[in-house]
Amino acid sequence: MKAILLVSTLLLLAVSGLLSRQPSPPESAQKEIQDLEVKINASYAANDLTAYFAAYAPDFTQWLPEGRTDLAAYKQEWTRYIAAGNRIQSAEFSDLHIQVGPSQDAAVASYLLHVKTKLADGRITEEDNQETDVFFKREGVWKIVELHYSLLPKKAQ
Repeated sequence: MKAILLVSTLLLLAVSGLLSRQPSPPESAQKEIQDLEVKINASYAANDLTAYFAAYAPDFTQWLPEGRTDLAAYKQEWTRYIAAGNRIQSAEFSDLHIQVGPSQDAAVASYLLHVKTKLADGRITEEDNQETDVFFKREGVWKIVELHYSLLPKKAQ
């Protein structure tokens, strides 16, 4: 009986030692999405189209106030806009809310986005927007597959 107790105790100690040496768990999906939103919005604010469009999946679609569009159309329209001399000066997000699906491979990030733009004619515009980004993790990489972007309604005074 003492031998069984001794073997069980040694086995328990060995298992607990192995468990304590396990690598720390991978970064949470929520933190990954938060970090991506920082990176994506920074590339948008920097007018870095290569980095910005790298965040989108090939089958991406979005709803803008003008209607639904796909990645090819969005790339063409936004590239033309920047090439015309319009520049985002800042894009600051707030009120970030992230929801991750149970399988940890789908996430929704919604937030408010304040955008300051210097137009080609020199005028400065500022607007507040509501944005929702839907991410899928495919082959270990998060990409935006759907985006909804609309002006934040002005509050009545």
